[in-house]
Amino acid sequence: VGFTLDDFDAISREVPVLADLRPSGRFLMEDFYYAGGLQAFLAELARIPGALHPDRPSAAGGTVGEHWSGATVHRPEVIRPVTEPFSADGGIAVLRGNLCPDGAVIKYIASQKPSLLKHTGPAVVFDSYAELRAGIDDPVHAVTAETVLVLRGAGPIGGPGMPEYGMLPIPKYLLEAGVTDLVRISDARMSGTSYGTCVLHLAPESHVGGPLALVRTGDLITLDVAARALTLEVAHEELERRRAAWQPPRPPFERGYGALYQSRVTQADQGCDFDFLARAGHNPLPDPH
Repeated sequence: VGFTLDDFDAISREVPVLADLRPSGRFLMEDFYYAGGLQAFLAELARIPGALHPDRPSAAGGTVGEHWSGATVHRPEVIRPVTEPFSADGGIAVLRGNLCPDGAVIKYIASQKPSLLKHTGPAVVFDSYAELRAGIDDPVHAVTAETVLVLRGAGPIGGPGMPEYGMLPIPKYLLEAGVTDLVRISDARMSGTSYGTCVLHLAPESHVGGPLALVRTGDLITLDVAARALTLEVAHEELERRRAAWQPPRPPFERGYGALYQSRVTQADQGCDFDFLARAGHNPLPDPH
C-alpha cells in the first residue's frame, strides 16, 4: 500500500482533534465512553466532508457508517463539535532535516511548553537508555531548560524493537525548579498517553549510522515544528569527518530469531516490518495435494 509519513502529515494538517482527552486535554477515556464513545465520535467526525467513507465495508459486516448511525454526543465538552474542535489540526507533525533525512515524528499537541516548538539548544547525548536512567539526575551533565536531550540506540534494531523510551525523563533538580518540559529527541517511540516536546522515530536510526549517531554533547539542534524541520547545526564537512570515524555498534543478536529480525526489519519510516513481508515479489502457493 502506497502510504507514507508524508500522508500522515497531510492528514494531520486537515483533520482536527475533537476529543479533549489527556495527555493533550483534560478528560479521561472513561469520560469519553460516557460522552458517547467511539460511535458518537465517528458520527461527529463524519460531519467533515471527506473525513470518513461511511459506505466502505466493515469487518463486522455491513458498512462502517452503520456503526455510528444514530449515535449521539452526550457531553460536547469531551467530544467537541466539528465547528468548535479541541484543535484545528491533528497535532502530529512529520519532520525532515539533516538529523532525520527519512523523517521523524512529534506529537506537538502534547507539548507542555509551546515555545519549545521552535527552539535551538545544546545537546546532551546519552548512548543507551541504561546510561540515561543512571545519569539523568547527575548535575555533571549540566542539563538546563535550554538543553536538547538526545537518546540514541533505541530504534528498531538498536533498541532492539524500538521500545517506548521516547518520553525521556527530566532531571529531578529541574523538576524541583519548575521545569516541566524539554526538547527530547530519540530514535525510540513512546506511549500514546505520554506527553512533552518529544521528537521520535528518527530515521535512519543511530544503530545503522543515521545522523543521530554523529551528534555530540554541546552540538546545537534546532526544532521548528511549523517548518517541519529538525536540524543539527553542524557543518557538513564536520559531519563527514565524524562519519568517517564512526564505528558500527555490535549487533544485539548473533543467532536465532533475533538475528533474523535485526537483519530484515525495516526502519521506522517504513513501519518496522520485515522486508520479506512486503507485497512485491513472487510468492507461489504450493499445491496442497
